[in-house]
Amino acid sequence: MAGVERRSSPAWLPASLLSSRQLRTLADLGAERTVDSGEILFSAGDASYDFFVVLDGAADIVEQLGAAEQRLVASYGPGEFLGEIGMLTGERARFAGVMRGPGRVLQVPLDRIQELIAQDPGLSDYIMRTFLERRANLLRRGAGLILIGSRYDERCRALLQSFSLSRMGVTWMDLEDQPDAEALLRELQVPVTDLPIVLIPGRPLLRNPQPADLAAEFGEPPTAVDDGQDACELLDLLVVGGGPGGLAAAVYGASEGLRTALIDAAAFGGQAGTSSRIENYLGFPAGLSGAELAARGAVQAAKFGVRLHRNARATRFVSRGGLHTVVCDDGRTFRAHDVIVATGAEYRRLDVPGIGAWEGNGVFYSATVAEARHAIGRPVAVIGGANSAGQAAMFLSRTSDPVYLLVRGDDLEHAMSRYLVDAIHSNPKIDVRVRTEAVGITGNSSVIGLDVVDRAAGQLSTLELDAVFVFIGATPCTDWLGGRLATDSKGFLLTGHDLDAVRTYGRGPLAFETSVPGVFCVGDARSGSVKRVAAAVGEGSAAVRLVFERRRIGGTETLCP
Repeated sequence: MAGVERRSSPAWLPASLLSSRQLRTLADLGAERTVDSGEILFSAGDASYDFFVVLDGAADIVEQLGAAEQRLVASYGPGEFLGEIGMLTGERARFAGVMRGPGRVLQVPLDRIQELIAQDPGLSDYIMRTFLERRANLLRRGAGLILIGSRYDERCRALLQSFSLSRMGVTWMDLEDQPDAEALLRELQVPVTDLPIVLIPGRPLLRNPQPADLAAEFGEPPTAVDDGQDACELLDLLVVGGGPGGLAAAVYGASEGLRTALIDAAAFGGQAGTSSRIENYLGFPAGLSGAELAARGAVQAAKFGVRLHRNARATRFVSRGGLHTVVCDDGRTFRAHDVIVATGAEYRRLDVPGIGAWEGNGVFYSATVAEARHAIGRPVAVIGGANSAGQAAMFLSRTSDPVYLLVRGDDLEHAMSRYLVDAIHSNPKIDVRVRTEAVGITGNSSVIGLDVVDRAAGQLSTLELDAVFVFIGATPCTDWLGGRLATDSKGFLLTGHDLDAVRTYGRGPLAFETSVPGVFCVGDARSGSVKRVAAAVGEGSAAVRLVFERRRIGGTETLCP
């Protein structure tokens, strides 16, 4: 292939050799065909693409870097399959699949693969794990997307934070200290006034994009904007928030025959989706990553017909005559008989002067492979004393050294699970510092130091490091409700028996039901909730049962004539 930079043993995407039994299963779903040298199996930017298995010959996965430059990402030979998790979650293809020479392939339509994922546990598990491992490798390398902008530009920092929340790996070219960035801008004929820009393989470049622009590029299904008339989304159930509780509610709602939509402001998975390893979730003795839980949940929801909407940030809520309406920041409007609020909570921002300039660029509020690659082999700090901080410290210790775990309290035992406390104390790369708080941050083109104070000794010092990861408690994501639902003093939604002193319906409130009939709340946004993944999943599924119970005892309003 002309213009392709080759490597002796590209390892961006892991191998995927299928057994003879697995090949026979797939052969029943697709068709074999002969392919020519240089034939394109799928292109970067394709809205969807089929599942390919190489039978003879070899296929290359290629990344488009510039107008004429390409880079080899991976090569697959006989018995191996192509693709990554975006194929199943509705994202556009980030790379091209091209035959290196003549050969034969097995082509399986995407809808047949989706059916297989839902019906064949063994082969499904193998394909899913391979796809997730490939995505993790791509995140580590930031392959597929390029962001060009200045670290001093608030819009650029906002995009970095958005990519982090959406768990999309991106290569950031800082205009301030990377000459290649200016050279690429000249090649693209993009003036500095159009920055920041995002380059997406196979698609027109995005100039100063908004979240809705990114959503459209990553396969977000179109939804008609409210026209102010009676036309409405004929939903039985709307789930707002795609963390474990929201995903569980959507899966159970759709599987029980409810017309269900799930919307989330970023990527599905919520805070749990940023966890490197969940080790105390029932049924997974070796643990599973938050990304795996989120991806499996989204695929399962799609299997049952849930309408999935990423990058749909709820900004307004109205309830009138039994009709509940949620409006998003891009104008998308959803109406439903019942609503389950699962918007969770977000980590508090670190109150340190000047830290906002580094958020998304050295200061992070999640710890996944996308963030960890900013400090491979270098020291980092994790701030916080609960499970999220402990899990982040353990994960980061795989690639960074040392990992300073800064805890404001006197010990870890107060808020962290015992298994994590033991693992942290036995990890030589983790330096635990209790009664310690961050008071300042320094940097030039990147973060280089964190000023901390030992409250017990009254001693100020500076830690030399490359990144800071913050997990210091959470505030509920309930502002979008506009105060229309009753909350406790901290803004968490009151539900069930906690509402007895607030109001009555003429009947007792159901568990998880808020102060508005037909609106339920599960997970971290609910007052008094147990901050565990398993608890959120249980609440989400239980809330769906209560939707049916509410209709049985209170009737069902008519949404649209």
